[in-house]
Amino acid sequence: MAHLTTPEAESILDTPIPVLDKGFVRLVDYMGSDQRIVQAARVSYGAGTKTVREDAALIDYLMRHRHTSPFEMVEFTFHIKAPIFVARQWFRHRTASINEVSARYSVMPDEFYTPAPDALRAQSSKNKQVGEGPLPPEVAQTASQTIAQAQERAYQTYQALLEQGVARELAREVLPVGLYTEFYWKQDLHNLFHFLKLRLDWHAQHEIRAYAKAIAGIVQRVVPLAYAAFEEHLLGGALLSRTELAALRNLIDPEAYRQALEAQGLKPSRVREALEKIFGETE
Repeated sequence: MAHLTTPEAESILDTPIPVLDKGFVRLVDYMGSDQRIVQAARVSYGAGTKTVREDAALIDYLMRHRHTSPFEMVEFTFHIKAPIFVARQWFRHRTASINEVSARYSVMPDEFYTPAPDALRAQSSKNKQVGEGPLPPEVAQTASQTIAQAQERAYQTYQALLEQGVARELAREVLPVGLYTEFYWKQDLHNLFHFLKLRLDWHAQHEIRAYAKAIAGIVQRVVPLAYAAFEEHLLGGALLSRTELAALRNLIDPEAYRQALEAQGLKPSRVREALEKIFGETE
């Protein structure tokens, strides 16, 4: 099977995309393209005679019906530089191959994520997990300075321990999670879409969402048809429970819904699918 490349992706290969104050995302390598997805779906070794429009329709079908294995045929390898607290959230996605710089073997550089005053958020009163809304300007300014000073003291302590001969694997324990780390991250497209679905959501922490946006831009260059289907059905879609569907059925007139779908330009087969999602099997 031929190696498939995308000119838009080749143009940014090995180019760091800045994220936050000192971080970046860099596409190191990728395997496959939209064409690889359709080849896998059709179990074909050749490019075939299908048009881009037909390929887009097939990819859209695979996405909306959750036929995920063809998307696993495309893989990405990224080089990431991010604060440790972002990396720890990132590594919760356990479907990737990851190799991170080790502070046991390397002396960590003096590089910390220091949020600007306007990036500092107040603790949400409704959700213990998230920040919500800006801090008063004078409080934010003081807090930003306090964070920077704490990071400076921590790094000075780290250096002092190293100079005293303390092993790197122990000296590192004084370093805070705002320190930048680097890692390689290899991920197939199916699981990468799951990562983006969660981390592009407004509930996600601002800092990891910034990395997700950078990665989304790269993915869109490599597999534009698949990314469009992802936006349509996963990123912009919603999963309803049985109870929510039952309530919705009581509010929607099937014929009015059909007309609204047709007005959006959906083909008859797609209209039938959409009606079945809400009302069950139709004639």
